[in-house]
Formats: sequence, C-alpha cells, structure tokens
Amino acid sequence: MEDNQTNLPPKYDPTAVEKDRYQFWLDGKFFEATRSTDKKPFTIVIPPPNVTGKLHIGHAWDTTLQDIITRMKRMQGYDALYLPGMDHAGIATQAKVEAKLREQGQSRYDLGREKFLETAWDWKEEYAGFIRAQWEKLGLGLDYSRERFTLDEGLSEAVKEVFVTLYEKGLIYRGEYIINWDPATQTALSDIEVIHEEVKGHFYHMRYPLKDGEGSIEIATTRPETMLGDTAVAVHPEDDRYKHVIGKKVILPIVGREIEIVADDYVDMEFGSGAVKITPAHDPNDFEIGNRHNLERILVMHEDGTMNDKAGKYAGMDRFECRKQIVKDLQEEGILFVIEEHMHSVGHSERSGAVVEPYLSTQWFVNMQPLADVAIDLQQQADDKKVHFVPERFETNYLRWMENTRDWCISRQLWWGHRIPAWYHKETGEVYVGKEAPVDQENWQQDSDVLDTWFSSALWPFSTLQWPDTAHEEFKHFFPTNVLVTGYDIIGFWVSRMIFQSLEFNGERPFKDVLIHGLVRDAEGRKMSKSLGNGVDPMDVIDQYGADALRYFLATGSTPGQDLRFQYEKIEATWNFINKIWNASRFVLMNIEGLRYEDIDLSGDKSVADKWILTRLNETIEQVNKHTDRYDFGEAGRHLYNFIWDDFCDWYIEMAKLPLYGEDETAKTTTRSILAYVLDQIMRMLHPFMPFVTEEIWQHLPHQGDSITLAAWPVVRDELHDQQAAEEMNRLIAIIRSVRNIRAEVDTPMSKQIVLLVKANNEGIATQLENNRPYLERFCNTSSLTIGTDVASPEKAMSAVITGAELYLPIEGLIDIDKEIGRLKGELEKLNKEVERVQKKLSNEGFVSKAPEKVVEEERQKEKDYLDKRAKIQERLQELQG
Repeated sequence: MEDNQTNLPPKYDPTAVEKDRYQFWLDGKFFEATRSTDKKPFTIVIPPPNVTGKLHIGHAWDTTLQDIITRMKRMQGYDALYLPGMDHAGIATQAKVEAKLREQGQSRYDLGREKFLETAWDWKEEYAGFIRAQWEKLGLGLDYSRERFTLDEGLSEAVKEVFVTLYEKGLIYRGEYIINWDPATQTALSDIEVIHEEVKGHFYHMRYPLKDGEGSIEIATTRPETMLGDTAVAVHPEDDRYKHVIGKKVILPIVGREIEIVADDYVDMEFGSGAVKITPAHDPNDFEIGNRHNLERILVMHEDGTMNDKAGKYAGMDRFECRKQIVKDLQEEGILFVIEEHMHSVGHSERSGAVVEPYLSTQWFVNMQPLADVAIDLQQQADDKKVHFVPERFETNYLRWMENTRDWCISRQLWWGHRIPAWYHKETGEVYVGKEAPVDQENWQQDSDVLDTWFSSALWPFSTLQWPDTAHEEFKHFFPTNVLVTGYDIIGFWVSRMIFQSLEFNGERPFKDVLIHGLVRDAEGRKMSKSLGNGVDPMDVIDQYGADALRYFLATGSTPGQDLRFQYEKIEATWNFINKIWNASRFVLMNIEGLRYEDIDLSGDKSVADKWILTRLNETIEQVNKHTDRYDFGEAGRHLYNFIWDDFCDWYIEMAKLPLYGEDETAKTTTRSILAYVLDQIMRMLHPFMPFVTEEIWQHLPHQGDSITLAAWPVVRDELHDQQAAEEMNRLIAIIRSVRNIRAEVDTPMSKQIVLLVKANNEGIATQLENNRPYLERFCNTSSLTIGTDVASPEKAMSAVITGAELYLPIEGLIDIDKEIGRLKGELEKLNKEVERVQKKLSNEGFVSKAPEKVVEEERQKEKDYLDKRAKIQERLQELQG
C-alpha cells in the first residue's frame, strides 16, 4: 500500500480522530471472520445486552475487555470471531412496551397478542439501532454479518429443540410449586429478577389456642395476612416443650379452622418459640413441609396481590391493607400479644419494584439435579476439558451455586418471548409437547406463557453458531468458544446455565475460560444507582475524552475479579497519556518524512541508546504477552505505559535528537529506522486498547496492509536484544537523573552549566561512560566533565552514588554544606535499613535453603550494592564534616 506520511494535526482531538474510522473498518470487512482452515479459530460471543435502553458503563467495561482480546488474537493470526447479538429480555422489554402503551391510553389487552408483539418488534428494531450506534462509538470489532437476536428464527428453533428434548428426557415437567411472583406485572420471576433489600418490618407474636382447651401454642410471623392459608403448626420432633402436643389440633384464629400440630426436622428449636405456622401455598419451605405431611395448599391471594374468596371477610383487600386489618382484629381478640420491630430481607421485583410474593402456581420447571451433577463432574476433569475461571476463586462460587441449585421455573406469564411449545387438548386436557403444533389444531390450545429469558440465553454460545445443525461449518469451526467475559453477579444465573446446557447438548464445555470482572463503582466505592444519581453514561465520557481514553482506563483500572472505581481524574490522566503519544508520534513523523516501509533497516551500527530501546521493546513485548495471556490487562498496561512514556518519549526521543540534528548521516539513517520501527510496534501493542488513535497514527507511518487491525502482533526479536547495552544505558540514565535531582535540591536550573566529575569503579565502566560522553554533556549540561577511575573527590561538592560510579558536583557558591550533610545522613539512614533487611533475609536458613538460587543470588548482589553505597556515603560525610 502507498505510504501516507502527511503530518498529524498539531493537537490531539479524539472527536476528529474517531470520526468515520469505524465505517472505514466496516467497509474493509476487517472484523469479519473468514472460517479459513489455514487459521486457528478464536471465538468470543458478546453477552447479549437487553433491547431495553442504553448501554451502561458496566457494558462498556465488559465489551472493551472482549474487544481487546479479539483484536489481539486477530493480529496474532487467529481467525477471530467477535459475534454480536442482543437479548429480547422478556419481562424487561414487555414492561417498557406496556409503559409506552399506557402513555397512549392503551393496554396490551386492547391490542391483542399479535398486535402487541408487532409493537414489541418495532421497539426492538428501534433500540437495537441505538445499541449498534453505541458499539460503534466504543469501537467494538464485531462481525455484523453474524449478528443474532434471541428471538430470531434460528435461535427459536434451537430453543424448541432444547425444550422438547429435555421434556422427552423427563428433565422438563409441569407442576405446582412456590415461585417468585410479581403482583404488579403478574408473572413468575427467576431468582435473578428478585432484588433483596433490608426492610424495617415487624414480627407479630400470636397464640393459637389448642382445640382441647389445654392452653395455646405461640408462633411469630412477618406476614400475618398469610395465616388465612395456614394448614398446620410445626415443631421439632426432639423439642421437649412440645412432644406432648404433637398430633393435637389448634384452632386457626379468625378463620376457625382446625389445623394439626406436626413434627418436622426443618424447625429450628432455638429460634423464637420453636413453633412455626405452616402456609404451603405462600412459602417455599412451608410448601416442602406440606408435601412431607400431606397438607392442603390453600391459596388466599389473587395474582394481582389482592385477597381472594378463601380470605373470607378480607376478600378484595390489597395484601398490605389486609395485613393492617388482620393485625387490628387479632389484637382485639387478644390473639396477637406482641409486635416487635424487625429488620429483614424482602424480595422486590427488579422490573416493577413490587414486593415479590412467594406464590403457589402451576408452572414449567427444569429438573436441575441431573444437569448440575454433570456440570460439577466436569470441573474434576483435565484442564483441556474443564471450564477455567479467572480468577480461580470464582470457581468456588460457581460450584456452590450448582451444588445448591433448585429446580428452575422457566415459564413466564408474558407475551414477548419464546412461546412454550406445549398444547392442551380442549376436551381431555392431554398435554402435547413438540416443535410443531398438533395436526388437529382446532382441538388444541397452545400454552399462553413464554419461556424465561435465561432459557434462550443459556444456549447463546452454540445457538448463535447454527446449532442444532452440528454439521454446519460455522458450528464445527467456531465452537466451543474460547472466552466468556462477564461480571461475577451472574455466575449462577447465566454462566452456570450455559455450561450445563452445552454439556447436555454438545457433550463439552461452551467456552475454555470465563474471565470475571467486578462492578463499576463511583469514586467513593458506592454501587452506581438511579437513587444515588451517581451513574456514568459511557457515551458522555466518549464525547468529552474519546473512546480510546475510556477503553484504556476501563481495561487497566483494576485486576481481574475486582471492582473498578470510576474516577474522572484517571480518565483525564489517560487522555494526557494519549496526548503524549500523539506529540511523540508527530515528532517521529516529522523526522522520518520520506522513509518508506522497505527502507526500514535495523542492521546498521547502533548507538547505546538504539540498542537499549530495542532491548526494552523486546522486554515490553514479552511482559505484555505474559500478562495479557493471564487477562491481567492492568499489568500489561503498566508495562506499556512505562515503556512509552518513560523509555521512548522521555529518554529515547530526546537522545535521538543528537544524531537527528547531527552531521553523521549514517547515524541519522539508523535513528530514523529505529524511531519508525519502535513507534510502529508501540502502535500495534496499544491497538487493542486504543483502536482509533493507533489506526490514525499507523496510517501515517510507513506500513504494509490496509489497516492496523490486520497487522501482525509484535514478536520478541532475539537478534535485537543487547543486555550489556541496556545496563550501560541504565547507568547513563542513573547519572543524568542523579544530576537533575541534585540540581533540584540546590535550585540550580538545567540552563546553568555545571562541573561534573564521575569516578568509575573500574576501567570498563570508565570506558563505557567515556564512549557515551556526548549524552552526559548534553543531558547534564556540563561546562566540564571528568570521567575516570582515579577522580579525586573535591573538598566541597554535592555527591551521589549509583551502581558502578560516584558523582561529584563542586558546590562553590551553589550549596549549603549543612543541608548537604543532612541529606547524606538521610541517605545513610535509608541504606542502613536496607542493609539490615537484606542481611536479616540472608541469615534466615529457611530462605537461603528453600528460595530459588537466582533469588538468593539477587539478594546477595543487593547486599553488596548497599554496602558499597553506604561506605561511600560514610566516606563523603567524613570529608564534609572535616
């Protein structure tokens, strides 16, 4: 491709840099996986966002990590697929659509099912467009040619296949159970749709009189309105206080019904009175006790949360109004004798905010135990079979959920979603389950309910890849996927379900790794919420600072598994980092003008700075690879930042000015090649983190290919590694820094020339320093520079000790000697502590015998270095103190 080396604009403007760049990538089809057999596949399917609104900062974090991984793998030569898609989000979307209809004075019942679904599809199309625009703004490298939606035709077929197969295996059944019920939306809820909040409530203490008149039994409840459905009182079989009343009957107050006292191990003898009321139709634990004792299930509420005819005189009242009235009536009868304040956890509907009612209902369920057992067994398999959690500690969370799982209620009383493929015969009540409707449709009525959203999203890693057509090239090439990136809050509700469904239908894990991240919190560490008003819209951040700044902050701001605190100061610091890169790139481009890609030559004679920067580049590539392989993008970012800001911008570019502005044409040519090469490699390593600005800069560099998205990932080049040159350069940097520090201490500006004496520990070091005299003269700004092994220490001078040499700056007229003595004493105190620490470590037999030999040797070298520096400082103090 033709090189495009027009200069970058003088100011970094993220809006201008990012404008139209995404369309350039899409037009080039750079994100489209090829299904090439020449390349190893690498697949990430996006956790599908709900088509209910805007993406939040958590989505931005989640998808940024996914995009970093897939961009990197694409550059490393993989056939990388980052598959986009969205979730129909049954209850959430239906609630939004119904709210919109209410604003128009309509309900779904006014429209009817078909018209309502048309309205919901219109909503989906509108909000899917918003989400795609946000993906674009974030720069996500998604393959839109493979975009999926959980209600599209292919995924609907997959859902039917799974439902029918599990039903035929006896793993899906229909039955009466206690489920989470939302009286506001009048549908069952999955556990994840229930938000538990600590609420100030009451314990109501009552006495149920024994039928035989021999006293009463005390119980307590937080929901007195449910007592109308009580069918027993339970006590522990070993509780001596109640052994004599087991089997007797009490009279249920207000209702007057006789109910039995039963013995059950579930009862906690230590809690309260040791006796509990049993309401099998309104409490999951009572339901189980009721099953064990054959108790009647009496439902006393309607689906909208009002009391039904079984509630007698309270029929028609709202459940909470009923509570107030029944409390009043029980007090008047002397049944209720204590009301105790009580903080307890109360479930609320995530969508409507209504208090969730444990409610007896006929629903469809998945029999979880057999599925969970297989998933648990998988984690005992070899590494190439099991699912790897990153960090590993989250595997414990996953296994705990699997080990304690309950049967999964999968039916929802909604219209928007996958309609349950079950039909009931109008006359006989016979149930038919199948992928197609019965032939004689007139005599059959399809179940009006739909499936829980999580049922279809549990199939996402394979239903998106043409399953159940397992012979399809798409499925064979891209499944199983490689990485799932998600938050720790849905391990049980989504991650686990994808795993057991994949094991059931494909016999293998759906993904190799699960990368878990935390929550994005505000600067004070609080969870973001509407009530606190502390939420952050990622699109607003992009408008202000650009997508690259946001992405780099999100990727590098925490370690795997930890929460991330959102701080605008850190976004600003990242913007400054990009600005630094921009300015450095402008300098490079101005100084390599006319250089073609084929002209880049690293084989010529190189200065110590040239050798050092190429060695540091090798080390950085190695560290970035190591940490990204572990998904530790924070550490990878730290190495990149240090290399780019400190080594490349602050040191190499400054040192490159000597040959660039000098007379030696050979040195100038070499420096131009190294500047171009190193900046190119930096852009490639940064690209997954900052796709927009790196593409912009790379397009101005001498390059091959149409886009940096397809450029090869940097590799370590051993022939460019020179450890000796790196050590020489580090010594030069140490001298320059020490001189700058001394200047700062005595308020001597860099513009003022100084006399500098450098006493080398040996001839080898002296020769190295002499060979690099121009760097020391330029960056220390010396009027006189003396280098040697026998340099005499001036009577009055500032000094510094570095590894391999001592520095002296004569202080006539520049320094307060007492202040210098104080500084040296401070240095001596620090070195005394270091000597004490390292000697204590080396005197520890356990450390010396168990630590690797290399580590022990490093500590011995530190001891030698500290002792050497300490002796020289002591000597200098003696000189100054006379």
